[in-house]
Amino acid sequence: MSGVIAVIGSGGQLARALRVRLARVGRGALFFGRRACDLSQDRALLENFAANMPQASGIIVAAAYTAVDEAESDADTARQVNTVAPEVFAIEAARRGIPLVHVSTDYVFGGNGSTPLKPDAPTNPINVYGRTKRDGENAILATGVRAAILRTSWVFDGTGKNFMTTIIRLGQTRNSLAVIDDQIGRPTYAGHLAGACLAALKGLQTQNDFDSRIYHFSGSGDAVSWADFAHVILEVASGDLPQPVAVTGIPGSEYKTLAKRPNWSVMDINLFETTFSCRAPHWRDGLAAAYAEWQNAQKKAQT
Repeated sequence: MSGVIAVIGSGGQLARALRVRLARVGRGALFFGRRACDLSQDRALLENFAANMPQASGIIVAAAYTAVDEAESDADTARQVNTVAPEVFAIEAARRGIPLVHVSTDYVFGGNGSTPLKPDAPTNPINVYGRTKRDGENAILATGVRAAILRTSWVFDGTGKNFMTTIIRLGQTRNSLAVIDDQIGRPTYAGHLAGACLAALKGLQTQNDFDSRIYHFSGSGDAVSWADFAHVILEVASGDLPQPVAVTGIPGSEYKTLAKRPNWSVMDINLFETTFSCRAPHWRDGLAAAYAEWQNAQKKAQT
């Protein structure tokens, strides 16, 4: 894989992880954050920005409207960011003859099932966020660009605002937490997702027989509930907590949110692993890496 990569997004979990990964291997990249490219702006401005981007060997769309509850009352912005903007960049990538990697979500599914969901499983999003992401997938594929769309789930790292860092923060002041136990999925470390994006881009750049299609990528290993995940996080972080923290599982119906969440979003990642010869690490390995990030961030904050 050669040439500068254009990354749409700069400050989010995935963009930060991509920055680290690319620097580690000495790859050039241009990161476009909100100051350079606000994805909520109108289509004409997005098209002008895309057409005037510096030359790149590929595009990774690592930005999205991810505020699931806020999307219920801000559907227009969610659609602009999650549907319109990815289509604009896909059209530009197709015009330039370069590949595109786009990250989507398990929330395109309705939450029914008991076996891992394959990429061609029927979608049935139950909230605005999921619908706008599903529509973005379809819009990208309709452009004819060489693309890999990676659906992922439960993304976390050690420095952003996410489930892992929230659980540790709450565990520092509480001795018990009530966490949802009837939503099941697989967590995904942002660093591993960044590696998957780069593996997919490399495959698209170096092989001509990869179809433009949707793939699934998440942490491998056991499927867990949010309560299960919280319990493991607290075990890993126990040395930084003032006391043991008990986790009580509760149904999602007791935790009121504006948007519904799917109860089952365990995805089958086999197609991605075999297509791109890239094994998905266990989510527990990702948790260990993210916890090390968190510890480093705490040390820096104290100096």
